[in-house]
Amino acid sequence: MGQEEGLKALDNIVTQFNTYEDFLDSQITTVDLYYLEDETLARQLVELGYRGTGERVKREDFEARKAAIEISRLAERAQQKTLTSAGKDLQDNFLMALAMREEDNRNGKLNSVIFIRDRNSYGQEISGYIDYAHRLKTEDFEVYFSGKKRLLPRTTDISFYNWDADIAVCNSSPNYQVIADHPESLLFRYKRDRKILNVDPKVQPGDNSTRIPIPTELYIQAVIFDHISRRKT
Repeated sequence: MGQEEGLKALDNIVTQFNTYEDFLDSQITTVDLYYLEDETLARQLVELGYRGTGERVKREDFEARKAAIEISRLAERAQQKTLTSAGKDLQDNFLMALAMREEDNRNGKLNSVIFIRDRNSYGQEISGYIDYAHRLKTEDFEVYFSGKKRLLPRTTDISFYNWDADIAVCNSSPNYQVIADHPESLLFRYKRDRKILNVDPKVQPGDNSTRIPIPTELYIQAVIFDHISRRKT
């Protein structure tokens, strides 16, 4: 059995039984109890692999996986309660579009790339592509959804260009690999499923991807590219 299959089998066992003792009991037959006449001894023999009707699972593996699943469940529940866009009075289409995508970008169901073109605090025209899911993990979006600050591309994003200073920067992110040597336009490869996102407005963005221009009063131009990964987890 491969590692992935073994983990799935363990997950099935862990979710099926509340305790390790419950799992051991499921492996004990009436014949075992008849001859051994001791439930504790029967459990010990199953744990050691001498008796049992199914796959052997070590106590430490069972309890570690049980704890990991519980932590993941609690984290997901906490994340759902702490969406930074929740309860905000969003007046602009761009902020509404980000809010609609926040939860799915946080949980990995969706990965959005945001293109913004506008002017910085010095009046210089800048543009760039932002890995939305990565930014959500690395900074507090409360200031954006509350209107205290505007979301703008930075030199640390997957692409940044200052038109007045002629400064161009590209960086791969945890989600996207930048392909900067394409003759027509920038390409981003989504690392999870290896699909290419093409941001050239004259062509289709790629498999499982959509390009959505956002009418907004906050920026000169804003576009959101949504990518749905088809790779099974």
